[in-house]
Amino acid sequence: MTIMDIRPLLAVGVSLAAAVMIAFSGRWPNLREFWSAAASLIKFGIILTMAPGVLDGNVYECTLFNLTDTVGFTLRTDPAGMIFALLASLLWVPINFYSIGYMRYNKEHGQTGYFAAFAVCMAAAVGIALSANLFTFFVFYELLTVASYPLVMHHRNAEAVSAGRKYLSYTLVSGQLFLAASVGVYCLAGTADFVPGGILKESMAPMWVLNLLFVVMIAAASVKAAVMPLHGWLPAAMVAPTPVSALLHAVAVVKTGVFCVLRVIGFIFGPELLAKMGTAEVLAWFAVATMIISSLMALKQDHLKRRLAFSTIGQLSYIVLGAALLSPLSIKGAYLHLVAHALMKITLFMCAGYIISKTGREFISKMNGIGKEMPATMACYTIASLGIAGMPFLVGFISKWNLAMGALQVNQQFFVAVWVGCGLLAVGYLLPLCQMAYLKKPDGTINYGHASLLMIVPLCITTVLVILMGIYPNCYPNFYELADMVGQSVCSGFTEGSWR
Repeated sequence: MTIMDIRPLLAVGVSLAAAVMIAFSGRWPNLREFWSAAASLIKFGIILTMAPGVLDGNVYECTLFNLTDTVGFTLRTDPAGMIFALLASLLWVPINFYSIGYMRYNKEHGQTGYFAAFAVCMAAAVGIALSANLFTFFVFYELLTVASYPLVMHHRNAEAVSAGRKYLSYTLVSGQLFLAASVGVYCLAGTADFVPGGILKESMAPMWVLNLLFVVMIAAASVKAAVMPLHGWLPAAMVAPTPVSALLHAVAVVKTGVFCVLRVIGFIFGPELLAKMGTAEVLAWFAVATMIISSLMALKQDHLKRRLAFSTIGQLSYIVLGAALLSPLSIKGAYLHLVAHALMKITLFMCAGYIISKTGREFISKMNGIGKEMPATMACYTIASLGIAGMPFLVGFISKWNLAMGALQVNQQFFVAVWVGCGLLAVGYLLPLCQMAYLKKPDGTINYGHASLLMIVPLCITTVLVILMGIYPNCYPNFYELADMVGQSVCSGFTEGSWR
């Protein structure tokens, strides 16, 4: 049942209002940080109040205005959107408090602009999650690009400016491609709404036209999802402050890119049409290549944040591959991995930021023995790393299990082997730091700074969530059930059980 409700609009608007208040509170740091913290808690609370209704089958909708007689600037809380909205708003709470501690600890400049841009990014991320159609999605998609640009080039040095320009050139071009393809979809279907199972039909256009639209939309989304060879901006963007890296990898930007892939596959084209087109198979092989190559490249990185960046490139392609397999369980697994990866990767980046801030070391080869001085941080890093590798009783195992079952559902056993192999590669590029931190002789030249609880507590909280959701996958707010609802609704009526 569709219910007209203002809460989807409030969920987006609260952080936009906070951005304005932050901008006018620059001379009062405590007040500025209060607005940021309050907005993160209020946003999560608003979205959380809608979760029970969505689980019961209700949809909350709010339209600001109509663009045409069939397309409005509309926000809607379907299960797929709720997964991403809950995830983004949930993680904004710990990363916001972590940001306060990080910016204070490192005495960063431009903190007012930083927190204001961060708030706008969160408004855009939730707007993307709750968009009811392609055109609302595009507005927030571009808003996220513009708002995250100053965060990427926060340090304003030559390296940061170069990274910011690279990021902007990649994402703005991809945004225009997405808009062009969206117009094409609207011209064919007469609507741009996200509908489970898709709005395009084989009879609407020649197959080459449908394939062209799919390639353009997926290519545009793959830029932000960092699918190779469109990934170049992401490692470069690691010059940004660590909370921004966490934002890019776990909460927004790359997650919006992969969420866009999920929307296009499940809600614009649909499994039935894609099975006939065959283009999803090509996307699957691109995802496989990205998973393997990025994992091998991660093994070569000595810079901690760059190693985590290449890990993200591979892990996001798990999601793309799951969506491309077009089975209920693989799509369910894709949405679960969206959640799982966000929890694990935000933990890893917060750990990395704290390690770099406390030791002044950015390269893994220079971090011998830090586990003795930073036991809590390294424990959290180890748990999140094992989760990325797919260790049972951690959240990463749950999502990867469903992805593997989805591959078996369509008789694609090879992809199960790929996921297992990439999990072993993850052990190879994430756990060496644990070995060096715990087993190597401490480096007496490291000068450790003072601890900051505002940085330690958030990463401990996300680590607890990694464990909790690994043991109780459907714990509140029921991501597991929501993902199952999405998989079933997207594949409803599609019974081929294979690509062909």
